[in-house]
Amino acid sequence: MDQLALLFVLLLGAVVSVPLGDRWGLPAPVLMTLLGIGLALADFVPDVDVPPDLILPLLLPPLLYAAVRRTSWRQFAANKRPIFLLAVALVFVTTMCVAAVAHTIVPGLPIAAAVALGALVAPPDPVAATAVAGQLGLPRRLVSILEGEGLFNDVTAIVLYHVAITAAVSGTFSPWRAGLDLVLSAVVAVAVGLALGWGANKLMDLLGDATLQIGLTLLVPYASYVLAEEFHGSGVLAVLTTALFLAEYATDPDDVMTRLAGHTFWDIVDTLVTGVAFGLIGLELHNAVRTASGRWGEMLGWAGAVLGVVVLVRLLWLLPATWLTQRLHRRRDRDEEIPMSWRETVVMWWAGMRGVASVALALAVPLQTEAGDAFPDRDEIVFIAFGVIMGTLVLQGLTLPWLVKRLGVRADTDREKEFERELAVRAARAAKRRLKEIEAEEELPEELSEQMVRRAFDIGLRISPDLGEDERREAHEQRARRLKRVRRIQGEMLSAARHEVVAARSEPGADPEIVDRVLRHLDVRSLR
Repeated sequence: MDQLALLFVLLLGAVVSVPLGDRWGLPAPVLMTLLGIGLALADFVPDVDVPPDLILPLLLPPLLYAAVRRTSWRQFAANKRPIFLLAVALVFVTTMCVAAVAHTIVPGLPIAAAVALGALVAPPDPVAATAVAGQLGLPRRLVSILEGEGLFNDVTAIVLYHVAITAAVSGTFSPWRAGLDLVLSAVVAVAVGLALGWGANKLMDLLGDATLQIGLTLLVPYASYVLAEEFHGSGVLAVLTTALFLAEYATDPDDVMTRLAGHTFWDIVDTLVTGVAFGLIGLELHNAVRTASGRWGEMLGWAGAVLGVVVLVRLLWLLPATWLTQRLHRRRDRDEEIPMSWRETVVMWWAGMRGVASVALALAVPLQTEAGDAFPDRDEIVFIAFGVIMGTLVLQGLTLPWLVKRLGVRADTDREKEFERELAVRAARAAKRRLKEIEAEEELPEELSEQMVRRAFDIGLRISPDLGEDERREAHEQRARRLKRVRRIQGEMLSAARHEVVAARSEPGADPEIVDRVLRHLDVRSLR
C-alpha cells in the first residue's frame, strides 16, 4: 500500500465511521483514531510521510472554519468568562503543572523543553469536543462552552509552545519578550482576520455565483492562516476572526441556494478532514512505538504521570471555576451559559480530549538546537505527548457516552422548543407586516389577501405546530395533509420528467450541457 492508497482508506473510513458511530453510540473521531492505530500496526501499511510543519496549516483552517459556522460572535461574547477561564487560564495552569512534573520525573529534561511538552498537551481538541458534544445531545450551554474553549485554547497553547521551543533552541528566555510576542501575535492575527473577512465579503458580492462563493470560503481560511503566520501572528486566531466576521456579515437571508449548497459542502469537508486528521493521529503511533523501544516501562510511567496531571488539573480547575462563574452569574443576572450542576461539570471535565493540534506540535519539535546539538529529550517528549493524546482520545472518548448516560445529562428540550416557538411567532409576524406593506402599495383582491394571511400564519405553524388555537391548528393540519398529497403527486410528476430528461442525455445528438441545464431547473423546482 502506498501513501495515496492510504489516504483513500482514511477518506473511506471517515465516511463509514459516521453511521457506525451513530449505531454504536461512539464519536466518529474516536473510531477513526482506532482505525489509524490498526493501520499503524499492520506490516503492509507504510509510514506516514507528512512534514510536521504542514499538518497544522493543512488540517486546522477548514476544521476551525467549519466549527465556527455552527456558532456566532454573540455566543462567544455571552460566554467570554467561562471561555477565558478554560481557553486561556486553564491552558497556562496545565502547561505549568505538566512542565513541573515532567521536569521532575524525566531525568535531564530542561525547563524550556518541559514547558513545550506542557503547552502541546494542554489544549483539548475543538474537533473532538464538537463531534462528541453534538452526537451525545448535551445541553446547549455545555456545547457552547466546549466549542468556545476548543476554538480559542489552541491560540494560547501554540504561542506558549513557540516561546518554549525558541527558548530551548536558542538557550535564552526573556519573559518580557515572550509577553510582547503574545500580544503582537494576537494583534496581527485579529488585523489579518478582519481584513481578509472584509475583503472576502466584498469579493462574494462581486462573484455572485453560488459555486464561486462556496469555493472562495474554502480558500479564505487557508489564506488567513498562512498570511497571519507570515506576519508572525497566530494563524488559528486569524482563521477564527475571519470566520466569525463572515458568519456575522456575509449572510444574505434571501440567498437560499448558496446557503443550502454551502451547508452541504462544509458538512462534507468537515467529515472528510476530521476523519483524515484523527486517522493520522492513530497512524503516527508508530513514531511513539519506535521511540520507546527497550524502555517501555519507564516511558509508559512518565506518560501515565503526565496524563494523570492533565486530567486531574482540569477537574481541580473546573470545580472552583464553575462555582465562581455561577456566583457571578447570579449576582449580575446575566444570560450566560454555564454548567448548572456537578453532573454537567463532570461531563465537561471528561470531555477534555486532546487531538490534532497536540499531534502536530509534538511532531514539529525540532531535531536540533541552534548550537547543532540534539534537541533535549525530543524522543521522550514525543512519546509522552502521544501517550496523553491516546489516553484522552481512546479512554475518555470511549467512556464519555456511558458517563453522559449514567449521569443523565441531557439537553433542555423544553427550553429549545420554547425558543423555536418564539422564532416561529416572530417569523409569522414579520410575514404579516410585509403583507400589510404590500397591501398598502398594491390593491389585492379580497380572496388573494385572505389567502396570503393564511399563508403568513402557516409560516409559523410549519415551524412550530403547537402555535394557535385547537380549531386553527386542526384547519392547518387539514391543509397540511392536502398540501402533502399535492406535493407527493407533484413529486411523482417531476420524477417522471427528470427520468425523461436523463434518458434524453444518451440519445444521439443530445447536448449534455443543455440536458444538465434543464435537469438543474427541475431539481430547483423540486425544492420548492
